[in-house]
Amino acid sequence: YRGEGILPGSPRHVWECIKPVAGGLRTKWDQNVKDFEVIEALSDTVSVCRTTTPSAFMRIISPREFVDVVVMKQYEDGTMLSAATNVEHPLCPPRPDFVRGFNYPCGCLCIPVPGEPDKTQLLTFFQTDLGGYLPQTVVDSFFPSSISGFYSNLTKAVKALK
Repeated sequence: YRGEGILPGSPRHVWECIKPVAGGLRTKWDQNVKDFEVIEALSDTVSVCRTTTPSAFMRIISPREFVDVVVMKQYEDGTMLSAATNVEHPLCPPRPDFVRGFNYPCGCLCIPVPGEPDKTQLLTFFQTDLGGYLPQTVVDSFFPSSISGFYSNLTKAVKALK
């Protein structure tokens, strides 16, 4: 799935809301992120992380956990990138109260809008296998509304930073 939108905030403010760091703002505004923890920091920009989600879609979708290697990068033009993909890690075995999901390569790009310092183009790419025994129709109906909610809630979070 791909999402794209122009958000009413500087790239720095949008990045502050979405950057994948422990104790970050994402767990406060993103209804699909219950907890985010760094399992191992491999460098200043690369880490192994676990993200947990609450149950969703009227509890049809059980809580999930995802373990990913995450890279963050800032480019010369001010674009900020967060990219991730699934990884297994010995310090992060599956937990019995969560279904282990699987992220294929995915990420977010915060792109400055030329001449508009208080606007940011946000591109998001999601390729997620939620795991478990969900019918594909449930998955297909969940993701579009989830992405729409992501952009709506992120917009509110960015406005609250001002």
